[in-house]
Amino acid sequence: MLAMKSNKTPISSVVECKLSKGQQNSSSPDSLDPNEEKTDTEDNDEEELGVLDEQRSIIRHLLSQLKLGMDLTKVVLPTFLLEKRSLLEMYANFMAHPDIFLSIATGSTSEERIVRFVEYYLTAFHEGRKGTVAKKPYNPILGETFHCSWCVPRDRVRALRSTSCTSPKSAARFPSAKSNSSQREVDGLSGLKSDCYQVRFVAEQVSHHPPVSGFYYECKEKRMCVNTHVWTKSKFMGMSVGVSMVGEGVLHLSEHDEDYVFTLPCAYARSILAVPWVELGGKVTISCAKTGYSATVTFHTKPFYGGKVHRVTAEVKQNQTGSIVCKVQGEWNGVLEFTYSNGESKVIDTSKLPVFKKKIRPIEKQKPNESRHLWQHVTASLRAGKIDEAAEHKHILEEKQRSDCKQRAATRAPWAPTFFIKEGEGWVYQKPLWNVH
Repeated sequence: MLAMKSNKTPISSVVECKLSKGQQNSSSPDSLDPNEEKTDTEDNDEEELGVLDEQRSIIRHLLSQLKLGMDLTKVVLPTFLLEKRSLLEMYANFMAHPDIFLSIATGSTSEERIVRFVEYYLTAFHEGRKGTVAKKPYNPILGETFHCSWCVPRDRVRALRSTSCTSPKSAARFPSAKSNSSQREVDGLSGLKSDCYQVRFVAEQVSHHPPVSGFYYECKEKRMCVNTHVWTKSKFMGMSVGVSMVGEGVLHLSEHDEDYVFTLPCAYARSILAVPWVELGGKVTISCAKTGYSATVTFHTKPFYGGKVHRVTAEVKQNQTGSIVCKVQGEWNGVLEFTYSNGESKVIDTSKLPVFKKKIRPIEKQKPNESRHLWQHVTASLRAGKIDEAAEHKHILEEKQRSDCKQRAATRAPWAPTFFIKEGEGWVYQKPLWNVH
């Protein structure tokens, strides 16, 4: 798909973009003042109107120039298909339920810990989709960063399994989504409270060709962290666009000296000429070499005729014995049923799980290369329905990135990310929790 250029006079207020050296513009997560962070109030819900006739004709024209299987990495989508946030911020939605994440470390056995990780993993995807319409987040600019945190009341972190659950239809022991007053108390916390755990998140675009993002989150008090690097590869599939999430993540539990390596599913934007929608697909794995436990999670795509959407199944097993300790079936954005080897079972309805809003510094306190500061003019224009203006602001950012790239090539100055370093085929946070003694 080709870049859309406006015939209007260039915008007089040029978007500020100072990305020549990431080290000069970013702050370490440890150096950020928690008292500067405020509960996020932005609403990322996307309109459910689908594609307008005028926009549909543009898409048809662009589709006519593509071939099946074509790599879309360097193809620029029309601005009206953009979601109003960066991909780096979208990754933060994996921590919409930090209470479930923190409960992993409370497992008394290695079996309980991997089962809890699978429970967290399967409930981590639904919050990333705001509404049913599929839109594309901003492609992060090289050196772009995103920072946020969550305060989790200690009484919210507890065992996930219920020994009293004996029926597949039993309800999970989670707070009801109807507890609005309690949820407001969670969202309204400011600073770091003594009765709360703090989870901190940092993401950075570490490479432009190929487009690789690194993100890292940790809870120092629980001595647990996750390091992930993701290379997004898009391809044209006729009436769909497929996005492969190449890379892997590692959950590290310092208390138990355990590493859980996991992969991510593919995403598909379907019905791109009508009302585009997203589904996940593919088989992913979770494994811990030390304990010998592993899990296989399969995100099932909808068959051409019949079948359910958003279906997922999973199995957790002990590799040495081959025994299955947990089975899961359901929908990743709906109801999940867990059945354990001891006959117990549990149901989790992801739509009723309390969502912990992230805490983030206001734009005026952010560095120029932080996501919301960087994309603020594009976002404001999209919200105002000024598509041409948004396209021009976006074009300015992309031209600045190209100019910086040419300048580095001319001076033979390699790009150096701020928070992540290259290790083999992956990227690792510079100061991971597992290096802290």
